[in-house]
Amino acid sequence: MKIDENLHWILSFYRTSEISGALFFGELARSLRPSAIQQDMTRHFADEANHARYWTDCLDKLGVQPLKLPAAYQNQYLAAAGMPTNLMEILAITQVFEKRVVSQYTLHAKSPNVPDIVGDTIKTIMKDEQWHLRWIRDALKDMEAEYGADNIKDTLKRFTLADREVYEKTALEHQERIGDLRLATK
Repeated sequence: MKIDENLHWILSFYRTSEISGALFFGELARSLRPSAIQQDMTRHFADEANHARYWTDCLDKLGVQPLKLPAAYQNQYLAAAGMPTNLMEILAITQVFEKRVVSQYTLHAKSPNVPDIVGDTIKTIMKDEQWHLRWIRDALKDMEAEYGADNIKDTLKRFTLADREVYEKTALEHQERIGDLRLATK
């Protein structure tokens, strides 16, 4: 099956973001003391690595090789939101990012003319993404005693605003590539 260059770029973009997530969470899991969060973070990083593999396999089945892209979506977060200063902030920005991923993959799956292999890949990945949202939500809830519920809520709000800025900028910058993938409202 021959795919157009825009879909090729989008799927490579997803793959690059999944690789970046795997590398980040792998380093974080390695640095954390043994705990429930370290265990969940280890599963999370393994999921992200598998997602990159799924996109690589998907691209291969579509008859193309992944494009080497210079940066991932997440790379823009630091400029927009600032460097997270503690584990709670890392989990908060991750929660916001994971919501964006779910929103984007849902949007993509519902767009017209999605090749079956792309839809199947999204469906497979979404099972893990739902777990990511749950474990991080629960971990943030458990951190309320240490960081304060209001502080966590404010942190999530700050990162949500930054995510909107990054998403809108990325969508505008690549509007020709995303075509039918309209801006998500979240």
